Amino acid sequence: MSIPICAAPDPNPTLPTFDMPKRACDCHAHVFGPLSDFPMVPDRLYTPPEAPLSSYEHLLTTLGFERSVIVQPSVYGTDNRATLQAVARHPDRYRAVVVVDGNVTPKEIASFHQQGARGVRANLLFSGDKAMADVRAIARIIADFDWHLQVLLDVTTFPDVYAFFDGLPVEVVFDHMGHFPAEKTVNAPGCREMLKLMEKGKAWTKLSGAYRTSAQTHAPYEDVTPIAQAIIQANPDQVVFGTDWPHPHFAKDMPNDGALLDQLPDWAPDPELRQRILVDNPARLYDF
Repeated sequence: MSIPICAAPDPNPTLPTFDMPKRACDCHAHVFGPLSDFPMVPDRLYTPPEAPLSSYEHLLTTLGFERSVIVQPSVYGTDNRATLQAVARHPDRYRAVVVVDGNVTPKEIASFHQQGARGVRANLLFSGDKAMADVRAIARIIADFDWHLQVLLDVTTFPDVYAFFDGLPVEVVFDHMGHFPAEKTVNAPGCREMLKLMEKGKAWTKLSGAYRTSAQTHAPYEDVTPIAQAIIQANPDQVVFGTDWPHPHFAKDMPNDGALLDQLPDWAPDPELRQRILVDNPARLYDF
């Protein structure tokens, strides 16, 4: 089966219509390339376009972000060199979330920490027993470094969301608002458990990927608004925002990143609340 090739992101992001606070952080983005320098795993789900740090930094400047969290994409497996090389460009303003396997050692985590990593990402969309065992092993090791576990999964299809993640010795960050179809609404059992973990202070959620879960094709993704608002209400001190640039593994029309950012005032009308989501919360979570 051929590997789908992703479209390039929109090169002309619109300017935000609200005042961005100083030290605002984009908490979810990826970099790809140079593709000749960093080989991708052969069993990947997609082939991204080259999306270098220079293009991403243009986006950050345009939208008014001064900080960023670069997340290891699945196409590189556990080879975190491209992600860490990007973070090394501005170690005071960039952080990384890396991918490791269950055999990772404390020495390796310590090295990643020195290079700006503050969390591990686990893709649990298609999780099996080994993936769950790996997550438990990884969590035990990263707990000593005060890292978090970032998870990509549909919380409405994952069994025992509350029990599993509450049992880990680290805080959990849910990608893309729990990554479930917006039509299921916040009343879906897995979403209620995610919100319960947030209320307890055990979990964080990223306001990102609205275009992935919405039934609508262009911003504003109004069917996602009640979900985003419920997440913020659950615990406004455990919420961050991410663009998800350059939007890999997405087959529909590419979203405009400025339009994605402009949803935030609809979700969080109060400027003080946006200050927490864009600045204060990321500073705590990613150790800026």
